[in-house]
Amino acid sequence: MAYSYDDNNIFAKILRKEIPSDIVAENDHALAFRDISPKAPTHVLVIPKGKYVSFDDFAANAPADEITAFMRLCAQVAKSEGVSLDIGNGFRAITNAGNDGVQEVPHFHLHILGGRMMGPMLLLPE
Repeated sequence: MAYSYDDNNIFAKILRKEIPSDIVAENDHALAFRDISPKAPTHVLVIPKGKYVSFDDFAANAPADEITAFMRLCAQVAKSEGVSLDIGNGFRAITNAGNDGVQEVPHFHLHILGGRMMGPMLLLPE
């Protein structure tokens, strides 16, 4: 199933300030805010301000300055949240794509989770 960008997805509405969010950091190309249903003590979403559906869409189509700004904001968030390796015990960065990746919002976003042991990456069915 192909995903197309939906201008009315919840993250697009957050970017337009139609829906409030707990903003952690922002730059010209990306926004970071706390997840409304956190799965760890630190759970921040980082989203590009451009219209990208998934990681592969972003990686293939975003200009270099946008990719750099996004990645730098991710690093800034990890540090400010105290989970980066230079000041904390680490974190997990997750992005989901499509049905098999259990993507819920068709706007590329990266989860930064930390503040506790995260456990195994995946539990595979037996």
